[in-house]
Amino acid sequence: CVLCGRTDDCPEKYGEKRTYVAYNLTVHYYCLLMSSGIWQRGEEDEGVDGFLIADIRKEVNRAAKLKCNICKKKGASIGCVAPKCKRSYHFPCGIQKECIFQFMEDFRSYCWEHKPVQKFSDKESRGTSQCTICLDLLEQLPMYTVLKSPCCKNAWFHRECLQYQALSAGIFFFRCSVCNNKDKFQKEMLRMGIHIPEKDASWELEENAYQDLLQCYQHCDIKRCLCKKGRDYNEPDSKWEIKRCQCCGSRGTHLACSAMKSWEQNWECMECRSILAKSGNYSKQKKRSLATSENTDGTTCLLEEPSPKCPRQSPGSQRNFLLQSPKIMCQNNLSPCSHREHPASNRVTMSLSPLMSNRNCSLRKKHLREKRREVSNILKELKLQVNTKTTRLNINAENIWNSALKGFRQRNFNATNTIEIKFTNCKNRSKTDTSAASKHHFFQLLMLHLQNSSLFEGSSAKNLSLDFQAVKENLYFEAGKMIAVSLVHGGPSPCFFSKTLFNCLVYGPENVKPALEDVADVDVARTIKMIKYANSLSSLQSAVHDCYEFLAAAGCLRPITSLCDKNMLVNDILNHHVIKRIISPLESFRQGLKTLGVLEKMQMHPDAFSSILCHKPERLSAETICDLFTIHSSSDVNKVEGADFWMGYLQDVESGESVVTLEDILLFVTGSISIPPIGFDPKPTIKFLHIRYPVGNRLLNCLELPITKTYDQFKNKMEFTIRNTLRVERE
Repeated sequence: CVLCGRTDDCPEKYGEKRTYVAYNLTVHYYCLLMSSGIWQRGEEDEGVDGFLIADIRKEVNRAAKLKCNICKKKGASIGCVAPKCKRSYHFPCGIQKECIFQFMEDFRSYCWEHKPVQKFSDKESRGTSQCTICLDLLEQLPMYTVLKSPCCKNAWFHRECLQYQALSAGIFFFRCSVCNNKDKFQKEMLRMGIHIPEKDASWELEENAYQDLLQCYQHCDIKRCLCKKGRDYNEPDSKWEIKRCQCCGSRGTHLACSAMKSWEQNWECMECRSILAKSGNYSKQKKRSLATSENTDGTTCLLEEPSPKCPRQSPGSQRNFLLQSPKIMCQNNLSPCSHREHPASNRVTMSLSPLMSNRNCSLRKKHLREKRREVSNILKELKLQVNTKTTRLNINAENIWNSALKGFRQRNFNATNTIEIKFTNCKNRSKTDTSAASKHHFFQLLMLHLQNSSLFEGSSAKNLSLDFQAVKENLYFEAGKMIAVSLVHGGPSPCFFSKTLFNCLVYGPENVKPALEDVADVDVARTIKMIKYANSLSSLQSAVHDCYEFLAAAGCLRPITSLCDKNMLVNDILNHHVIKRIISPLESFRQGLKTLGVLEKMQMHPDAFSSILCHKPERLSAETICDLFTIHSSSDVNKVEGADFWMGYLQDVESGESVVTLEDILLFVTGSISIPPIGFDPKPTIKFLHIRYPVGNRLLNCLELPITKTYDQFKNKMEFTIRNTLRVERE
């Protein structure tokens, strides 16, 4: 290596060793990255990953004059960044002497005396513990070879184990192996000199790594298989089609062998059925053989909970997925209920695809859903602070901000009281519009107003703006308080925070690096682009001269001696405009978010809260609505096919074959057009009654549905009632 002079080829310690015959050059990648006098001035495909060959030669000549403080040989290209420290050393020598090299931002290096160390409180126990990765014993001491997790109290690691894991997992999958925290863990490990490469995980790059997932179980496991062509014979859309267990997927049956109809989707193997029975989620009928018995009169079935594992949607078709049977709870004793066929036009078929075509999109949506469920539980925990004492807010919907501000600032307002909303400008408000529905409506209007107010700037992902009048009136504090109260009291989430704003709130502004996308001011963005994309020293100096007054006012003026100075200048402008300029509003906003302990929970669970503050809510689907409602059935309506009509209707609405939308249905029942992060209280339910038209009971979040003989009657009544009720409310 031209920089360290060693012949070692150890990618884990020194980075990839590269030889360029045309330039008579060999260099370790880490030696090049950490050298103090060189920057990436070229494009990624130029020179060595953006390091120009001429610049590398200059750095070699510069280092040739410096003696290593460790091995005493010339060529020490790396210097300690601590003020007044003049130590220089080779990269391998620094590793040997336990120096710290930070593979982030400016790629700083610290000598053995000035290196950062992890802080340990006196209360923490000393002794031995297991490395969480290799499980070998290690001493719980603040030393170079041992690192402690910043997010887990008793998680300890060997530095070498962590480095190997980081190289294998990459930046997308490297996280604490105990609590799975990513952001806080990566930040601390980068500070302590762990290199986390910007690449996908090694197991993701392995060819055909997921080949086994493409194998679909095709075997009939029924004791008496009736198929003459054998247990492995499978003919789709016939009685010899193999249906897999909806719970485990590792057992199967021919439709004929289990006396199933082609449209029936729910089947559990004996093992899963016994587990469900023990857990109380499965009610047995009188013993009968699955292989020989058949539902001849269409009136007997098992009342069952849906499987915890729902089949995935098959790619390519909007309607090609299975709507699971909703949760059915009999008010009296469990008894048989009817299951007739759907009308032919309303049948839902499913192709069980073990691997979706767009796996990354599916995983991302699944991850967001998991995080939103986690947030729901956290907010329910915070809601335990809310007592039964009520505070009434008189709200004018036409002047939502001023009336909300007046209500939140009144003397008797307390965030821990139950909030009641009364709209003062609605004389003819519907009697069915309960306090809960009014509260939903109020918080929806309030979040919409905040999104479009002068307190925030940006298009979709917003940051705080600088409004001096709002600072003077302490409106940023009130905005943060309103958002916190909305989250805990069952209102919607803002959903418009930028990642930069969220990180400032959670990690502190000093630890956040803004990007050009965070700049909403067109003129400032244009100025930054002129500087960022200057391709020569003269054009850079000209750009700086043109915006001299702006840079002086922002405190970002610096001498421009080379083209690479533009990067630091751009970072200074971004940091000033996006963060330093609004530091006072940001602090007020943070104080407001501390209401009811919301900010503290955000800092403890950043990934979870990011899913509701930085992402729009998932679009409603028939499956989401179906899972949201619990069906209550009584003994006198067991033979009515209400559940089948309900699920078929949801499918028609989702596919656009109805004049109402899924949001209309949710609004009709709950008074809200979206599912709040905390969920609904009480949980939405459905009752089938002998009534003429559907009724939405918003006080109980209960949808009362009429019992009809045909699906067309059910659909017509639903559409007539929902459309006209909502039209009257809007008027």
